[in-house]
Amino acid sequence: MGQEGMGYNNGKGGGGGLPMTAPRPRGASPLSSQHHHHHRSRKIHRTFNNVKITVLCGLVTILVLRGTIGLNLSLPSQPTDADALAGAKAVEDIDRILLEIRSDSGPDDDDAGDLGGSSAYNATALNATEAAAAYAEAVGRYALGPKIPDWDGQRRRWLAQNPGFPATVPGGKPRIMLVTGSQPGPCDNPLGDHYLLKTTKNKIDYCRLHGIEIVHNLAHLDTELAGYWAKLPLLRRLMLSHPEVEWIWWMDSDALFTDMAFELPLSRYDGHNLIIHGYQDLLFEKNSWIALNTGSFLFRNCQWSLDLLDAWAPMGPKGFIRDEAGKILTANLKGRPAFEADDQSALIYLLLSQKEKWMDKVFIENSYYLHGFWAGLVDKYEDMMENHHPGLGDERWPFVTHFVGCKPCGSYGDYPAERCLKSMERAFNFADNQVLRLYGFAHKGLENFKIKRVRNQTTKPINDKENLDVTSKISTTS
Repeated sequence: MGQEGMGYNNGKGGGGGLPMTAPRPRGASPLSSQHHHHHRSRKIHRTFNNVKITVLCGLVTILVLRGTIGLNLSLPSQPTDADALAGAKAVEDIDRILLEIRSDSGPDDDDAGDLGGSSAYNATALNATEAAAAYAEAVGRYALGPKIPDWDGQRRRWLAQNPGFPATVPGGKPRIMLVTGSQPGPCDNPLGDHYLLKTTKNKIDYCRLHGIEIVHNLAHLDTELAGYWAKLPLLRRLMLSHPEVEWIWWMDSDALFTDMAFELPLSRYDGHNLIIHGYQDLLFEKNSWIALNTGSFLFRNCQWSLDLLDAWAPMGPKGFIRDEAGKILTANLKGRPAFEADDQSALIYLLLSQKEKWMDKVFIENSYYLHGFWAGLVDKYEDMMENHHPGLGDERWPFVTHFVGCKPCGSYGDYPAERCLKSMERAFNFADNQVLRLYGFAHKGLENFKIKRVRNQTTKPINDKENLDVTSKISTTS
């Protein structure tokens, strides 16, 4: 359901002209009998393994007893080297068999046709044509949820029946919900949690200043869509659960607002449903895999957005589908390394291969930094403070600084951890100064968490706040 936009089962693109996978044969799936045979064989294999476990457990018990109390109770003996090796081998065999059984089973194990998981099908046993057919079948069966055909009508009626939940905020601006998220467990890098807290505080500050709702998610709503893809089921659920919200704004956890005065020019986007940072020439002339960036983008809460999510998600289920989709993306997007499918590449491929279906509602924004790559910005903050002011949003004072490739919460990244953390500290303090100014303080330096007073208290604090004009320009000078 909801996959009609992807074009995997036919050669009809929307104008992008990119090659597709092999078409699925008409009639019954050529792999259905193989699936049935594979399922029966796996059950027999599992039963045999259970018998082996019982026998091996008995062997280990005998070896352990022999090594501790001995077979001759009157003359206890020490186990020989052969006995020890045999016991270790038995334990190793049990561990191996248990691992095989665990890899064969899962929460949907009774569904032998599920090709979404990494262990649901032995892809190495397929030739190219069979793999393409299996991929098309698996993609065709995946859906984020039930197909919703009339969301615009349902939402319109709900808003009319619930006037206490308007789709606009005071001042007439559309209601926006900023959505971000992080892993449910602690970071691998101990400092990662500290900087994750800072990036979350940064987002809360911006939303508080601009009347935007914020959601920080820690839960995996769909275990098949982990990693890059976790945002898609979350965005869909939030759209459906909050019909009063007009725009859903996704921002990665490693992105910070660095222009606390800049506001989105939403009136510019009338008639558009997806706002994303990128470049037209990189997308349509070079088919670059970095033509767009999904670290920060906005979806209008409408039927079109739900349909795009339905078409976007089927490349994401982990395992066989994601691996095969990664091959398609690498083959068709310039400069893309060979790795599993990621959400950014999949969206670019979708918009290229079905341009006529989607692009008239997509606004590719680059007049300001909805996404600003950190490496070219963080060392220029002092110059920005000297020559410019907040509220510009572009290279003079970037709206968003995104730490792509740093992964402060993980144990690896594309850049040295020390450089990333130092740069994140500078970005946070650069933005935090704009907030602290409202209270008469600022950081002693962009690499210093300590603060200093920059304005004395007065008997007319209301006037001080009015003079700062927080909605259009936040002063950074004393």
